Amino acid sequence: MRNELTQALWEIFPQGEKGDFYNIYMYLKHLDHFIYKALEVSGMPAKRPESEISEDVEEMLEAVVLDIAENAGSRDTSTYHGKVIKLREALQFVSQKENISLEAPETVIPYKQARSIILENPTSLAVGECPCRAVAENPCLPEGERDVCLFVGDPQSAFLAEYNQKFRSITQDEAVRILEDVHEKGFVHCAYFKKHFARRFVAICNCCSCCCQGMKAWNMFGGAIPILASSGYVAEISDECMGCGDCVSTCNFFAISMDENEQKAVVDLEKCMGCGVCEDKCSTGAISLRREPSKGEPLDLAELLNKV
Repeated sequence: MRNELTQALWEIFPQGEKGDFYNIYMYLKHLDHFIYKALEVSGMPAKRPESEISEDVEEMLEAVVLDIAENAGSRDTSTYHGKVIKLREALQFVSQKENISLEAPETVIPYKQARSIILENPTSLAVGECPCRAVAENPCLPEGERDVCLFVGDPQSAFLAEYNQKFRSITQDEAVRILEDVHEKGFVHCAYFKKHFARRFVAICNCCSCCCQGMKAWNMFGGAIPILASSGYVAEISDECMGCGDCVSTCNFFAISMDENEQKAVVDLEKCMGCGVCEDKCSTGAISLRREPSKGEPLDLAELLNKV
Protein backbone atom coordinates (compact mmCIF):
# COMPACT_ATOMS: atom_id res chain seq x y z
CA MET A 1 0.00 0.00 0.00
CA ARG A 2 2.75 2.43 0.96
CA ASN A 3 4.69 1.80 -2.23
CA GLU A 4 1.51 2.40 -4.25
CA LEU A 5 0.88 5.74 -2.51
CA THR A 6 4.44 6.89 -3.03
CA GLN A 7 4.26 5.85 -6.69
CA ALA A 8 0.99 7.77 -7.12
CA LEU A 9 2.63 10.87 -5.65
CA TRP A 10 5.62 10.46 -7.97
CA GLU A 11 3.41 10.15 -11.03
CA ILE A 12 1.67 13.54 -10.67
CA PHE A 13 4.92 15.30 -11.59
CA PRO A 14 5.78 15.80 -15.27
CA GLN A 15 9.12 14.39 -16.36
CA GLY A 16 10.96 17.69 -16.17
CA GLU A 17 9.82 18.38 -12.59
CA LYS A 18 10.36 15.02 -10.90
CA GLY A 19 12.85 16.68 -8.56
CA ASP A 20 9.96 18.41 -6.80
CA PHE A 21 8.66 15.01 -5.69
CA TYR A 22 11.24 14.82 -2.91
CA ASN A 23 10.23 18.25 -1.63
CA ILE A 24 6.54 17.42 -1.41
CA TYR A 25 7.25 13.96 0.00
CA MET A 26 9.10 15.50 2.94
CA TYR A 27 6.59 18.35 3.20
CA LEU A 28 3.65 15.98 3.60
CA LYS A 29 5.44 13.68 6.03
CA HIS A 30 6.83 16.50 8.19
CA LEU A 31 4.38 19.37 7.75
CA ASP A 32 4.84 20.68 11.30
CA HIS A 33 8.63 20.77 10.88
CA PHE A 34 8.24 22.55 7.55
CA ILE A 35 6.17 25.32 9.15
CA TYR A 36 8.54 25.51 12.11
CA LYS A 37 11.49 25.90 9.75
CA ALA A 38 9.60 28.58 7.76
CA LEU A 39 8.96 30.58 10.94
CA GLU A 40 12.55 30.10 12.09
CA VAL A 41 13.96 31.32 8.78
CA SER A 42 11.65 34.37 8.80
CA GLY A 43 12.63 35.27 12.35
CA MET A 44 9.17 34.71 13.81
CA PRO A 45 8.80 33.02 17.21
CA ALA A 46 7.94 29.32 17.08
CA LYS A 47 7.93 26.22 19.26
CA ARG A 48 9.95 23.31 17.89
CA PRO A 49 7.85 20.18 17.23
CA GLU A 50 8.29 17.36 19.73
CA SER A 51 8.90 14.74 17.05
CA GLU A 52 12.44 14.26 15.82
CA ILE A 53 13.67 14.33 12.24
CA SER A 54 17.09 13.57 10.81
CA GLU A 55 19.58 16.30 9.94
CA ASP A 56 19.22 15.45 6.24
CA VAL A 57 15.44 15.93 6.33
CA GLU A 58 15.83 19.21 8.22
CA GLU A 59 18.28 20.46 5.62
CA MET A 60 15.92 19.51 2.80
CA LEU A 61 13.00 21.30 4.45
CA GLU A 62 15.14 24.37 4.99
CA ALA A 63 16.15 24.35 1.32
CA VAL A 64 12.47 24.27 0.29
CA VAL A 65 11.66 27.12 2.69
CA LEU A 66 14.52 29.24 1.37
CA ASP A 67 13.41 28.59 -2.22
CA ILE A 68 9.88 29.71 -1.36
CA ALA A 69 11.19 32.80 0.46
CA GLU A 70 13.48 33.82 -2.40
CA ASN A 71 10.58 33.74 -4.85
CA ALA A 72 7.87 35.18 -2.59
CA GLY A 73 8.31 38.83 -3.56
CA SER A 74 6.39 38.67 -6.84
CA ARG A 75 3.20 37.04 -8.04
CA ASP A 76 5.11 36.03 -11.16
CA THR A 77 7.65 33.98 -9.20
CA SER A 78 5.75 33.00 -6.03
CA THR A 79 5.70 29.22 -5.60
CA TYR A 80 3.47 28.96 -2.50
CA HIS A 81 0.35 31.06 -2.14
CA GLY A 82 -3.28 31.09 -1.09
CA LYS A 83 -6.61 32.38 -2.31
CA VAL A 84 -9.11 33.63 0.26
CA ILE A 85 -12.46 31.93 -0.28
CA LYS A 86 -15.87 32.33 1.30
CA LEU A 87 -17.47 29.47 3.20
CA ARG A 88 -19.75 28.61 0.28
CA GLU A 89 -16.75 28.26 -2.03
CA ALA A 90 -14.82 26.17 0.50
CA LEU A 91 -17.77 23.81 0.81
CA GLN A 92 -17.71 23.27 -2.96
CA PHE A 93 -14.18 21.84 -2.72
CA VAL A 94 -15.06 19.23 -0.09
CA SER A 95 -18.38 18.29 -1.71
CA GLN A 96 -17.18 17.33 -5.19
CA LYS A 97 -18.08 13.85 -6.43
CA GLU A 98 -16.38 13.86 -9.82
CA ASN A 99 -12.74 14.41 -10.75
CA ILE A 100 -11.82 17.95 -11.77
CA SER A 101 -8.99 19.21 -13.95
CA LEU A 102 -8.85 22.88 -14.85
CA GLU A 103 -6.49 25.82 -14.92
CA ALA A 104 -7.82 28.75 -12.94
CA PRO A 105 -7.69 32.03 -14.89
CA GLU A 106 -5.14 34.58 -13.75
CA THR A 107 -8.02 36.84 -12.74
CA VAL A 108 -8.95 34.19 -10.16
CA ILE A 109 -5.51 32.94 -9.09
CA PRO A 110 -3.18 35.85 -9.92
CA TYR A 111 0.00 33.78 -9.79
CA LYS A 112 1.95 32.22 -12.63
CA GLN A 113 3.70 29.29 -10.95
CA ALA A 114 0.73 27.35 -9.54
CA ARG A 115 -2.96 27.63 -10.27
CA SER A 116 -4.10 24.20 -11.46
CA ILE A 117 -7.15 22.72 -9.77
CA ILE A 118 -6.80 18.97 -10.18
CA LEU A 119 -8.99 16.90 -7.90
CA GLU A 120 -8.46 13.17 -8.28
CA ASN A 121 -10.84 11.07 -6.20
CA PRO A 122 -12.21 14.22 -4.50
CA THR A 123 -14.24 12.23 -1.96
CA SER A 124 -10.90 11.27 -0.39
CA LEU A 125 -10.11 13.86 2.28
CA ALA A 126 -7.68 14.11 5.17
CA VAL A 127 -7.71 16.39 8.19
CA GLY A 128 -4.95 17.02 10.65
CA GLU A 129 -3.52 19.34 13.23
CA CYS A 130 -2.93 22.84 11.89
CA PRO A 131 0.89 23.03 11.77
CA CYS A 132 0.92 26.79 12.28
CA ARG A 133 -0.99 26.48 15.54
CA ALA A 134 1.01 23.40 16.55
CA VAL A 135 4.26 25.38 16.56
CA ALA A 136 2.81 28.70 17.73
CA GLU A 137 4.03 29.83 21.14
CA ASN A 138 0.51 30.83 22.23
CA PRO A 139 -1.94 29.14 19.86
CA CYS A 140 -5.54 30.31 19.71
CA LEU A 141 -6.78 26.71 19.74
CA PRO A 142 -5.94 24.25 22.52
CA GLU A 143 -4.34 20.90 21.81
CA GLY A 144 -7.03 18.45 20.71
CA GLU A 145 -9.03 21.11 18.86
CA ARG A 146 -6.52 21.95 16.12
CA ASP A 147 -7.61 19.42 13.49
CA VAL A 148 -8.65 22.06 10.97
CA CYS A 149 -6.15 21.58 8.14
CA LEU A 150 -7.98 19.97 5.19
CA PHE A 151 -6.42 18.21 2.20
CA VAL A 152 -8.71 17.35 -0.69
CA GLY A 153 -8.32 14.49 -3.15
CA ASP A 154 -5.58 12.00 -3.88
CA PRO A 155 -2.72 11.30 -3.84
CA GLN A 156 -2.17 13.83 -1.04
CA SER A 157 -5.05 12.79 1.25
CA ALA A 158 -4.34 9.07 1.15
CA PHE A 159 -0.61 9.72 1.49
CA LEU A 160 -1.08 11.92 4.57
CA ALA A 161 -3.45 9.48 6.26
CA GLU A 162 -0.85 6.73 5.81
CA TYR A 163 2.42 8.55 6.45
CA ASN A 164 1.65 11.46 8.78
CA GLN A 165 0.45 10.46 12.24
CA LYS A 166 -1.22 13.82 12.77
CA PHE A 167 -3.61 13.31 9.85
CA ARG A 168 -6.54 10.96 9.30
CA SER A 169 -9.05 10.22 6.56
CA ILE A 170 -12.50 11.79 6.90
CA THR A 171 -15.78 11.78 5.01
CA GLN A 172 -17.14 14.70 3.05
CA ASP A 173 -19.85 15.23 5.68
CA GLU A 174 -17.15 15.53 8.35
CA ALA A 175 -15.27 18.05 6.21
CA VAL A 176 -18.42 20.14 5.84
CA ARG A 177 -18.93 20.16 9.61
CA ILE A 178 -15.31 21.20 10.18
CA LEU A 179 -15.59 24.09 7.74
CA GLU A 180 -18.85 25.29 9.27
CA ASP A 181 -17.38 25.04 12.77
CA VAL A 182 -14.20 26.99 12.00
CA HIS A 183 -16.24 29.61 10.16
CA GLU A 184 -18.34 30.05 13.27
CA LYS A 185 -15.10 30.48 15.22
CA GLY A 186 -14.15 33.35 12.91
CA PHE A 187 -11.37 31.71 10.89
CA VAL A 188 -10.62 32.53 7.26
CA HIS A 189 -10.74 29.81 4.58
CA CYS A 190 -7.76 29.85 2.20
CA ALA A 191 -7.22 27.54 -0.76
CA TYR A 192 -3.47 26.95 -1.02
CA PHE A 193 -1.52 26.28 -4.21
CA LYS A 194 2.06 25.05 -4.40
CA LYS A 195 4.53 24.87 -7.28
CA HIS A 196 6.33 22.02 -5.50
CA PHE A 197 3.10 20.03 -5.63
CA ALA A 198 2.99 19.78 -9.41
CA ARG A 199 1.70 23.39 -9.56
CA ARG A 200 -1.63 22.38 -8.00
CA PHE A 201 -4.18 23.25 -5.39
CA VAL A 202 -3.12 21.41 -2.23
CA ALA A 203 -5.37 22.14 0.73
CA ILE A 204 -7.86 24.38 2.48
CA CYS A 205 -6.33 26.08 5.49
CA ASN A 206 -8.57 27.71 8.08
CA CYS A 207 -6.52 30.65 9.18
CA CYS A 208 -6.24 33.23 11.94
CA SER A 209 -4.16 36.38 12.24
CA CYS A 210 -2.53 35.28 15.49
CA CYS A 211 -1.04 31.92 14.43
CA CYS A 212 -1.14 31.34 10.69
CA GLN A 213 2.07 32.10 8.88
CA GLY A 214 0.58 33.13 5.55
CA MET A 215 -1.86 35.56 7.11
CA LYS A 216 0.77 36.98 9.47
CA ALA A 217 3.12 37.57 6.54
CA TRP A 218 0.33 39.26 4.59
CA ASN A 219 -0.66 41.52 7.49
CA MET A 220 2.94 42.40 8.31
CA PHE A 221 4.24 43.03 4.79
CA GLY A 222 1.14 43.44 2.63
CA GLY A 223 1.89 43.64 -1.07
CA ALA A 224 5.63 43.23 -0.47
CA ILE A 225 5.00 39.52 0.09
CA PRO A 226 1.89 38.76 -2.00
CA ILE A 227 1.23 35.36 -0.47
CA LEU A 228 -2.57 35.79 -0.42
CA ALA A 229 -5.08 36.82 -3.06
CA SER A 230 -8.40 38.45 -2.29
CA SER A 231 -11.63 36.49 -2.56
CA GLY A 232 -12.85 38.97 -5.17
CA TYR A 233 -15.27 40.53 -2.70
CA VAL A 234 -15.16 43.42 -0.25
CA ALA A 235 -17.29 44.16 2.79
CA GLU A 236 -19.82 47.00 2.79
CA ILE A 237 -21.43 48.46 5.90
CA SER A 238 -24.93 49.86 5.70
CA ASP A 239 -26.70 52.50 7.77
CA GLU A 240 -28.07 49.66 9.90
CA CYS A 241 -24.71 49.58 11.71
CA MET A 242 -25.19 50.12 15.46
CA GLY A 243 -21.53 50.80 16.18
CA CYS A 244 -21.09 47.75 18.45
CA GLY A 245 -17.57 47.11 17.17
CA ASP A 246 -17.89 43.31 16.97
CA CYS A 247 -16.67 43.34 13.37
CA VAL A 248 -13.52 45.25 14.37
CA SER A 249 -12.41 42.52 16.75
CA THR A 250 -13.28 39.67 14.38
CA CYS A 251 -11.50 40.98 11.26
CA ASN A 252 -8.35 38.93 10.71
CA PHE A 253 -7.04 41.48 8.20
CA PHE A 254 -7.48 44.51 10.48
CA ALA A 255 -9.54 46.14 7.76
CA ILE A 256 -12.36 47.51 9.94
CA SER A 257 -12.22 50.41 12.37
CA MET A 258 -14.73 52.58 14.20
CA ASP A 259 -15.55 56.10 13.09
CA GLU A 260 -15.99 57.70 16.50
CA ASN A 261 -17.82 60.71 15.09
CA GLU A 262 -20.33 58.66 13.13
CA GLN A 263 -20.39 55.80 15.66
CA LYS A 264 -20.21 53.43 12.73
CA ALA A 265 -17.78 50.83 11.47
CA VAL A 266 -15.66 51.72 8.43
CA VAL A 267 -13.97 49.33 5.99
CA ASP A 268 -10.48 49.91 4.61
CA LEU A 269 -11.01 48.50 1.11
CA GLU A 270 -7.26 48.17 0.52
CA LYS A 271 -6.94 45.79 3.47
CA CYS A 272 -10.26 43.96 3.10
CA MET A 273 -9.82 40.48 1.60
CA GLY A 274 -13.52 39.61 1.39
CA CYS A 275 -13.45 36.55 3.64
CA GLY A 276 -17.02 37.02 4.90
CA VAL A 277 -16.30 36.54 8.61
CA CYS A 278 -17.56 40.01 9.52
CA GLU A 279 -20.72 39.51 7.45
CA ASP A 280 -21.74 36.49 9.50
CA LYS A 281 -20.63 37.98 12.82
CA CYS A 282 -22.68 41.16 12.45
CA SER A 283 -25.72 40.81 14.74
CA THR A 284 -27.71 43.49 12.92
CA GLY A 285 -27.04 42.26 9.37
CA ALA A 286 -25.43 45.58 8.50
CA ILE A 287 -22.51 44.01 6.63
CA SER A 288 -22.67 42.40 3.21
CA LEU A 289 -20.10 41.37 0.61
CA ARG A 290 -20.08 42.72 -2.91
CA ARG A 291 -18.04 41.69 -5.92
CA GLU A 292 -15.14 44.04 -6.55
CA PRO A 293 -13.49 43.61 -9.99
CA SER A 294 -10.28 45.32 -8.89
CA LYS A 295 -9.78 42.51 -6.36
CA GLY A 296 -10.02 39.75 -8.97
CA GLU A 297 -12.65 37.07 -9.41
CA PRO A 298 -13.85 34.50 -6.85
CA LEU A 299 -12.57 30.94 -6.76
CA ASP A 300 -16.03 29.56 -7.41
CA LEU A 301 -15.73 25.98 -8.69
CA ALA A 302 -19.30 25.87 -9.97
CA GLU A 303 -18.76 29.06 -11.95
CA LEU A 304 -15.42 27.89 -13.33
CA LEU A 305 -16.75 24.48 -14.33
CA ASN A 306 -19.65 26.07 -16.19
CA LYS A 307 -17.13 27.94 -18.34
CA VAL A 308 -15.16 24.82 -19.29
